Amino acid sequence: MEMKSIILADDHILVRQGIKRIIQENPAMHVLEAGDGLELLDLLKNSTPDLVILDISMPHLGGLEAAQIIKTQYPQIKIMILTMHREKNFFRKALKIGVDGYVLKEDADIALNSAIKAILHNKTYFSPLLAR
Repeated sequence: MEMKSIILADDHILVRQGIKRIIQENPAMHVLEAGDGLELLDLLKNSTPDLVILDISMPHLGGLEAAQIIKTQYPQIKIMILTMHREKNFFRKALKIGVDGYVLKEDADIALNSAIKAILHNKTYFSPLLAR
C-alpha cells in the first residue's frame, strides 16, 4: 500500500498520542498533529494530506468550522470527525458540511482503522453507535 498522509487535530495531547498510536499500527500511515483548527489550517498551507481527522470541540477554531473551510479550499482532502459528541445536531451539521466519516471516541479503539481504510477508499464511515 502506498504511503498515506493524515493530519490529526485535537486539543488534548494525550488523546492525539493515543489516536496516533492506533493509526500508526499501519506502517503506511504518516501522521502530523495539530492542537486546534488554526494550527491545522496553517499545516495545510505546506502539506496536502489524504485525510484530516478533526475533534469538534477545540479552542480558536472548532472541528466543524475547520471542516467547512477545508471542504471549500481543499475539496480533495477527505475529512473524518472524531468526537465524543453523539448528539444528532452535531452529526447533522457534519453531514451537511460533507464530511466523509464520523467516529465516536468511545468507539475509536475498534472503529478507527476501519473508518480510515473505508474513507481512503472513497467510501463513508459513520460510527455504529450513532444509530442507538
